Parts: sequence; C-alpha cells; structure tokens
Amino acid sequence: MKTGFYPRLAWQGIAKNGRLYVPYIFTCVGMVAMRYIIRFLSLDPDVYALQGGNLLCYMLQLGAGVIALFALLFLFYTHSFLIRRRKMEFGLYNVLGMGKLDLGRILFWETLFIALIALGGGFALGMLLSKLAELGLINILQGGVNYRLTVSPKAMAETAVFFAVTFLLLFLDTLRQVFSTSAANLLQSEHSGEKPPKGNWLLGLTGVVILGIAYYIAVSITNPVTALIAFFGAVALVIIATYLIMIAGSVVFCRLLQENKAYYYKPDHFVSVASMTYRMKRNGAGLASICILATMVLVMMSLTTSLYAGGEDTLLRRYPREMGLTVTMNSAADLDDTNGDALRGAVLGAAAQSGAAVQNEYFLRNVTVAGLLENGVVETDVRALDELTPAIYNNVLQFCFIPLADYNRATGNSETLADGEAMTYAYHYTFSGDSLSFRGGRSFKVKKQLEPFYADGYAAMDIMPTLMVVVPDLAAAVEGLDRLANFNGDPMLTYFWYLGFDTGLSAAEQDAVSAAVVDRVAELNRAGTFGLKTTMVECREQERQDFLSLNGGLFFLGIFLSIVFLFATVLIIYYKQISEGYEDQARFAIMRKVGMTRRAIRKSINSQMLTVFLLPLALAALHLAFAFPIVEKLMRAFNFDNTGLFALVTLGCLGVFTLFYTAVYRLTSNVYYGIVSGARAGED
Repeated sequence: MKTGFYPRLAWQGIAKNGRLYVPYIFTCVGMVAMRYIIRFLSLDPDVYALQGGNLLCYMLQLGAGVIALFALLFLFYTHSFLIRRRKMEFGLYNVLGMGKLDLGRILFWETLFIALIALGGGFALGMLLSKLAELGLINILQGGVNYRLTVSPKAMAETAVFFAVTFLLLFLDTLRQVFSTSAANLLQSEHSGEKPPKGNWLLGLTGVVILGIAYYIAVSITNPVTALIAFFGAVALVIIATYLIMIAGSVVFCRLLQENKAYYYKPDHFVSVASMTYRMKRNGAGLASICILATMVLVMMSLTTSLYAGGEDTLLRRYPREMGLTVTMNSAADLDDTNGDALRGAVLGAAAQSGAAVQNEYFLRNVTVAGLLENGVVETDVRALDELTPAIYNNVLQFCFIPLADYNRATGNSETLADGEAMTYAYHYTFSGDSLSFRGGRSFKVKKQLEPFYADGYAAMDIMPTLMVVVPDLAAAVEGLDRLANFNGDPMLTYFWYLGFDTGLSAAEQDAVSAAVVDRVAELNRAGTFGLKTTMVECREQERQDFLSLNGGLFFLGIFLSIVFLFATVLIIYYKQISEGYEDQARFAIMRKVGMTRRAIRKSINSQMLTVFLLPLALAALHLAFAFPIVEKLMRAFNFDNTGLFALVTLGCLGVFTLFYTAVYRLTSNVYYGIVSGARAGED
C-alpha cells in the first residue's frame, strides 16, 4: 500500500465522525491543560513564597494527582463510546479484506493524531491560562502579583509523560476489543441492544437498603472524629447504591410507567419510555455516573466556598484575641494564684513596653483529660478507652476543669459553688445530666448549665467535643486523676494557663509585641521560676495568612476540580444523547413513516427529560441533603462552625448547578433531536 494510506484513512475516520470525536478531543485538550496548570501552580515559586505557600503547594500537588487519576478513568469511560460507534466501520473494513493488523495500524494513527492534538492544544491552552490561574490564586490569597509570563518545563514533561502513557493504554485496550471480536460481531455491535438486567426488584431493593445504611451513618454521627473515620465508607456505599438503583431500579421504574396505561399509551410518552426500557442497563449506568459527578461537584463547592466565605469568622473563633499566650505547667500546684499573677504581670509588662495598650484581657487556667461519658460516669482508664467501638466513640469527650475564680473574672459573673458542686458547658456536645462522676477521681453535683464563655480558641479548633467543668478548687477537683498515665507512661492530665488580650495596634506593630512577649517568656522559661513545661505565643495577624492560604487554597482547588468534573458531566450527557440518538434513529424513522410529526418527536424527547433525565439531579440533591450533617462535622477539622452559612452556600450551589444542568441538557437534547428526526438542531 502507498505511504500515508493508513494515516490518511485514520484522519478520514476522525473527520467523518466529527460529531463524536470533536467533543472527545476538546475534553482531552482540557484535561491536559488542567493537569499542566495545577502542576505549574504547585511548582510556582511565587505561590511558594506566599506565607503558608508550602502547604498550599502540597495541596495543589495532591490536586494534580486527583486530576491525573480522574483523567485516566474518565478518558477510558468516554473512549468506550467512540469505539462502540466505530466497531461497525472496522467490521466493514475487515469484511472488505483488511486484516486485524491493518486495523491496528489505523487505530495507531488515530490515537497518535488525537494524542498530538491533545498535547499540543492542551499545552498551548495551559500556558495561556496558567498566568490567569496564578493571578486568580494569588488574588484569593491577597498576595502581591506580577505579570511575568513563565513556563514550567517540569510540569510540561510530567504531563506529557502521563498522557502519553494514557493514550498508549487506550490504544492497547482498543486493540484488545477489535482483535478479540469477529468481523460479524463487529458489524452487528451497533445493533446489539442491551437487555434489562435480571432480578431488577432484588437489585433495586438492595440498592435502597445500602443507600439507607449510608444515609443513617451520615445523619447519626455526632462526633467529628467518628465522621472522619466513617465518611469514606459512607461515600463508597452511596456510589454502589446509586449504580444499583439507577441500573436496576430505573428498569422497574420504566416498567411501572408501561403498566400505567393512562400515561404510557400517549404519543409523548410511548416511544421514549419503550426505548428507555430497552437500553436501561447502559442508560442507568450513565445516569448514575452523572449523579455521582453532580454530587461530588455540589459537596466540593459548598464545602470549599463555605470555608473561604467564613474564613474571617473562623479566624476570630480560633484567635478571639489579637495576642494569645498558652503555657502548659507540670502540675496543678504550678497553676496557683501566686504563679499566675507573676506570670501575667511579666507578659503584660513586656507587651506594654512594646507600645501595646492592653485591653480585653482574658485570663484562664484549666486542666484537661479525655474520658468516656456514659450515664453521668466518666471512664478515664486508658485501657478501657482502647476497647471503644465506633458506636460509643460519640461519647468520648475532652473534659476541661476550670477554677470558679477564673470563670467569674472572665465573664464578670459572681457565681458560687460549694465543695462537690460544679457548673458545666458542653462545646459541640449535648449534656443535660445532673451529676458527673470520674472513675479514679471525684464526683460532682451539676448545679447549673452555663452559657458559652470559653474563649481561648482551642475548643473551636478541637474536633473532639469538650465539656467545660467549673469547679471551686482546681487542685482538689483533679485529685486522683493526676495519677493516670497513658500507654507510654505519660500523664493523661494537661495543665494549661492561657492569657489573651488585644493591643489596639496595627498588624505590623503587633509583630513587635509578639516578638517582645516571645523573648520575655523565653527568659522566664530559662529561669525555671514558674514550672513552665511548654509555651506558645500566637498573634492573630501572623496567623491570618496561614488561615487564608489553607481556606483560599481549598477554595481554588475546589473550583478547579469542579470545572474538571463539570467537563466530565457535560461530556457524559453529550455522549449519552449521541449514542441513544443513533440507537433510536431507526425507531423514530418508523414512527415518522406511520405519521409521527417532528413536533410530536420533540414532545417525546421532552417527556424523556422529565421522566428520566432529572432523576440524577434529584438523587444528587437527596445525597447532598443527607451528606450535610456529616460534612458539617468534618468542617470542624478546619475550625468551621457556622452551620447557617454552610446551609445557605449549599442551597446556592444546588441552585446554580440546577440551572447549569438544565441548560446543558437542553443544548444536548437538540443534538439528539437532530439525529432521530433528521432535522437540524432547533428545527421543529
């Protein structure tokens, strides 16, 4: 054969099937560009130079890995649509005398052409958009920008190698399908319909049961630690259940529609329901994939947008004062009034010498211990805690003993307590008991449930629920518990001393105050006067950029990954319409011959949208509703505790996605209509 015969035949095959290949090629170009951009940002020295940039670059590197994995799986998924349409053509070549090796050469050139276009177009688009992405990210993080255009050879090389391997695997998989199929089967592949799966009721009910288990896990967990453990298991159950319900349950749904004679025997419904039932196994898998992708986008965007929008509120909860000093002591005796007053005076004196007008001072001592609370009894033995199951882990709390004098000083109250009495306040937990008994320690009668007052920021940061216990005497309250030790032999009690205050200074001036306090505390630590064990000085303004880098980086990554998943959703919808359009073309042709008008065809298509295509969106909204409680618990790991804001953002994301989803479907349904009716898109 002449040189160039196979490349020319391959190119003609791509061109003649442009309706299939053009969206696929655009998707490949987009995947290459996205992978390059996010890897470029993870290697960008300007991003790394930002405060908190090292953490951000690590997050972006993980994001590049997620995109790579998703691109590999998704390109295999979409490529299957192309091969299914081309098998008849390959079968015809085979019948006309071409051997399987000749078909392999055509497939090689097709894969090579698509790979070159994808890499060339992807890198060109990636380099054009990388600067825009960099400016957007730095603007989100409120950093300084420059307008120098750069290219990352390392990001380009890594992306090229990954997609070269991906296209090679696609080529080998296509060869496997063609070489293992006879010419006759290749010719008949397009017309080999899918039979509905057997045991629809059983599979559908199984999916409902699994989904119910996943939903129960999501709504029953109250402990953020347990939520972290259970989240990914619940996600796996939801994915399995969605596919079972959409594949098997949708067949049952269509059959129920067929049994409803008043609904089924109408021109608008008859053809669409009959064709959907015929191919529902594959149709259901596509709908399930759309539902899962939609849920991923909704959860990701609502979570990351809420974290970014509520960043300032979270920062203030974590750092309620501009300056904060946290000290751990060796024993409860070191937390006495003499040590406390002397330490407080030394720190505030150093701050005042640096120009701080100390105000809103907040001074608090506390002792913490972890324990399992059941029926008013707290088990603090570490061996018993090691035997916990996830079901009872919801009652594992951090108990924080606070002296009455510090509580009254911090709140301005004048409460009184007798020996053996206590007042409590539960943080991220509900406690209404009238007594507390610590095994190995003392018992208390709960005199009063308090309003929120704790303001050192650690309770907001700690994902473990906390029960504040205000006691008349701190040393007496923890008597007996101070003998507890963990598996390493270290004491289980931690003795804290916290001092927070505002300075009335600018962010730059607060840096000087922070440095002065750090130096003064270091001197006290070297002197060994107060029994200091560890010390930590925090300045809200110094921590602001780290908070912004984390929340802003997650927000940017959420936007980026959502765009990738939206690409996938659009392409699945498009190929679903294309493949089903060609399958239904002959049936609609028959219907046209017996008198069905194009307007009636359009009504039938609209009926299909209302009966089936809104199912993924409805199920995704249901997934999102049941995921809300467990995601809200997970967000406490990021110090986020604004449920109202999270709910509003979630509803907003659902509304925007619904509009996007409807617009995409309406556009792609025109393609389906054009195929089955023989009319141009938009023509009635």
